[in-house]
Amino acid sequence: MKWKLKLLGIVTVAVSFFSLLIFVALFTTEQPKSASSSIEEIEKTGPAKVSAQTLKYRSLVEKYAQKEKIPAKVDMLLAIIEVETGGSQKDVMQASESKGLAPNTITDPEESIQTGVHYFAELVRSTKKAGVDSPTVIQAYNYGGGFIDYVAKHGKKYSFELAQEFSKEQAHGKKVTYTNPVAVKKNGGWRYNYGNMFYYSMVQQHLQTAEPTKFDDRSVQKIMQEALKYEGKPYVFGGSNPNTSFDCSGLTQWCFKEAGIDLPRTAQAQYEVTEHLDLKQAKPGDLVFFHSTYDAGEYVTHVGIYVGKNRMYNAGDPIGYADLTTSYWQQHLIGAGRIKK
Repeated sequence: MKWKLKLLGIVTVAVSFFSLLIFVALFTTEQPKSASSSIEEIEKTGPAKVSAQTLKYRSLVEKYAQKEKIPAKVDMLLAIIEVETGGSQKDVMQASESKGLAPNTITDPEESIQTGVHYFAELVRSTKKAGVDSPTVIQAYNYGGGFIDYVAKHGKKYSFELAQEFSKEQAHGKKVTYTNPVAVKKNGGWRYNYGNMFYYSMVQQHLQTAEPTKFDDRSVQKIMQEALKYEGKPYVFGGSNPNTSFDCSGLTQWCFKEAGIDLPRTAQAQYEVTEHLDLKQAKPGDLVFFHSTYDAGEYVTHVGIYVGKNRMYNAGDPIGYADLTTSYWQQHLIGAGRIKK
């Protein structure tokens, strides 16, 4: 976090960069996906695996994530808190520098979260504008917005090699000892002396479930195998195929077709052709429906694929997994729907 302000001072386009960000915000509403397997295991990103000290800030993170229109990023933000401070410091998100202040100037945890979530949301909106992937925004929380521009000019997809090269350039090749286990495993224990080139890997390790989810239904497996091809892709309103990317019902329609199941095009229409169930009765491969996620002129505005353990796979922004226990999804939840035989 201590590198963000330094980078923003170096990158001359920073002022115009932040000006552009405020015009770009939007959260998606529609989704598809499911998972399963007939003995196969599908690895998925699960809820944040963080300490109790960090977890106590979940309600505040949800509050400001919803305000910034990034409610699907709650787990990611909790993982960032775990990496930054483990929830043990007053500036829990190490957000002081993003306000142009000295490190740890913020002494109120809620102010830190409000500031950190706002900064992260600006980075999210910037990655959407630049057309780069989701891992880039996590690394940019450490490096600053200049890294987004860097990735945009080098293939638009995060890689550790890009993160390392960026740090090397900024540090003019200077290396320092770094004994974090992630670094020791990767290169023996060093990093370039600018930011933390291992930041994405450190955050990601707090987002992975201990065990992959298992599925037994072959049809669901086919759906999930297709759906996982588009993980990390952006939500596109009206998108219905891999060339355009997807909106929520476009993704479900496309992936269910892989299993020989024809669904109508919209979330409302898909709701009407399913058997309606309480979420507690849902099984992997069922659909999950939501209302009022945006003004669509219809009651049902979003759909995802239930994958078990109160999780779904959907065309959020980006396409991927979501935790159905968060306040945002609970507020809009209708229930599950099962394809009628």
